[in-house]
Amino acid sequence: MSEVLSDVTRAEYCVIACAEAWRDNGEVLASPMGAVPSVGARLARLTFAPDLLLTDGEAMLVGPDGTVEGWLPYRQHLTMVTGGRRHVMMGASQIDRFGNQNISCIGDWKRPARQLLGVRGAPVNTLNNPVSYWVPRHSTRVFVEKVDMVCGVGYDSAAAAGPTASRYHRIPRVVSNLGVFDFATPERSMRLASLHPGVTVEEVREATGFGLTVPEEVPYTREPAPEELELIREVLDPQGLRNREVRS
Repeated sequence: MSEVLSDVTRAEYCVIACAEAWRDNGEVLASPMGAVPSVGARLARLTFAPDLLLTDGEAMLVGPDGTVEGWLPYRQHLTMVTGGRRHVMMGASQIDRFGNQNISCIGDWKRPARQLLGVRGAPVNTLNNPVSYWVPRHSTRVFVEKVDMVCGVGYDSAAAAGPTASRYHRIPRVVSNLGVFDFATPERSMRLASLHPGVTVEEVREATGFGLTVPEEVPYTREPAPEELELIREVLDPQGLRNREVRS
């Protein structure tokens, strides 16, 4: 190792939290969206999840450094997508207490105040694969009581649609710049799973637009090992793109 690495940044805690989403997933296709999730997926592949499959986003399986490892034909990709063998980490313009996600519009969809990306593949992703979410700026504008339009399907929506919709549906975690969240509650509502160091429960509550389940004791997001920090800083993201998504 070149030198002792210290002073872990908030962005690096977020990378670790995103990487942990793929722990124990086995041989599945990781589909991260965003700089921090991408670094996290590659870190997981290099450390505790060696069976993880990475893609260039088009037609190739690649290693953590981008080296082509194999061809991923479209038919094979579709087979993985429809069989629950992919774990996506998407963004969210809005997300509610049951994990419904919106990336389409703000306001009434008949006459929205703001047009966003559109529904895209969010419904198919959430009904056919485990889907986690990455939110770089946690606020009441994103964490809302009820999304204006359901794009990614939450636990309540999947249950209402029946067994066919809920067969592969799973939201392992939501990672934001404040902490990590899951749905490990009886009613499948969002729960605070860990705080990033330097963040308080009060800060999270104030930035969340619904009643969040908070355990009596909330752990901190785990510390990165020195080897992981070296990989993040010197191998996976030497340009510091992670710091553009999450500022210290």
